[in-house]
Amino acid sequence: MSEWLPSLNALRAFEAVSRHLSYQLAAKELHVTPAAVMQLVQKLEASLDTQLVKRQGRGIALTDAGLEGANDLSLGFKRLHEGVSKIRKTQDRSSLTITAEPSFAITWLVKRIDAFKRIHSDIDVLVDSSSRIIDLHREPTDIAIRYAVKAHDDLISHRMFDDETLAVCSPSVAEGPPVLENLKQLENVPLIHMNMSGPEWSSPAYRNLFDWQSWFENVGAADIKPGRGIRFNEYSLAIQAAIAGHGVVLGSLPLVVDAIEAGLLVSPFEERAKANIGYDIVTTRQALKNPNVEAFLEWILAEIEN
Repeated sequence: MSEWLPSLNALRAFEAVSRHLSYQLAAKELHVTPAAVMQLVQKLEASLDTQLVKRQGRGIALTDAGLEGANDLSLGFKRLHEGVSKIRKTQDRSSLTITAEPSFAITWLVKRIDAFKRIHSDIDVLVDSSSRIIDLHREPTDIAIRYAVKAHDDLISHRMFDDETLAVCSPSVAEGPPVLENLKQLENVPLIHMNMSGPEWSSPAYRNLFDWQSWFENVGAADIKPGRGIRFNEYSLAIQAAIAGHGVVLGSLPLVVDAIEAGLLVSPFEERAKANIGYDIVTTRQALKNPNVEAFLEWILAEIEN
C-alpha cells in the first residue's frame, strides 16, 4: 500500500490549488467549477487521511503536509507536460506552430509566410495569432514572436527589430489642409490613440513609444498638447484607421514600413522615438532539435537582413 498513488485528477486539482491558493483560480486553469476542485481536494485528503488545505482568514492556506508535497507535485506535473509536448512534436515532424502577437502577425508575418512555404512546401505552418504569453516548455508551440520579452536563460532568443515610433498618416491627411510640415500642427489634427489601460502599458518604455504626450516629450516637443481622438485596444486596427484617413497615429516602424513603401501611409515629420525594446523570436533548446524550427529560424533571420 505504501506505493499506491491517489487519483491523478485529484493530485492535479491539489497542485493547482497549491499554486494559486484559490479554488476559483485553480478552477479557471483546469476549466472546471470551483466546487469540483474543492471536491477533488477533499477526496484526496480523505484517501490520504491527511488535511492538505485549511481556511486562513478569508482565504485558504496549505497545511504542513500540503506544503511538504506541493513543490514535488508541481515539478512532477511540469515534467508530464514536457513529456507529452515532446511526444506530440515527435509524432508530427512535418508541422510547425508559431505564436505571434496579432499586430505583428497581420502587418508583417502574414505577408511573408508564403515565401517560407515556397521553400519548404512539405511543412504545415500554423500561425497562432494571440497576445497570450505561453510557456514554450509546456505547450505544443515551437516558436514565439513577442514584443519586449524578458530574457530567460532557458530560452533561445533573437532580436528581430529594435523598435522606434514615428507619426504616420494617409497621404490625404498629410496633404491637408493643413499641409503637415511641423509637429505643432498636430494640435489641430485628429490623433489616433492606443488604449493604455492594460498592465503592459505600465512600462515607461511602452508609453514613451505609443502615448502621444510621452512621445512628444521624447522627441523634444513637450509643449505640444495632443487632442482627443479615436482610441483602439488593438494596434492593427489603429493602423488601419490611419490608412483610412481618420487621423495621425504613432507607428511602430517595423510594422508600418510595408505600408509606407506601398504609399498607404506617409511620415510627414523627421522626429522618431526610440527605446531599448523590440520584436524578438524565441524558442527552446528542445524545439531546435526539430529541423522545421531550425529551417524557419534560418529563413526569418535572413528575411530580416534583406
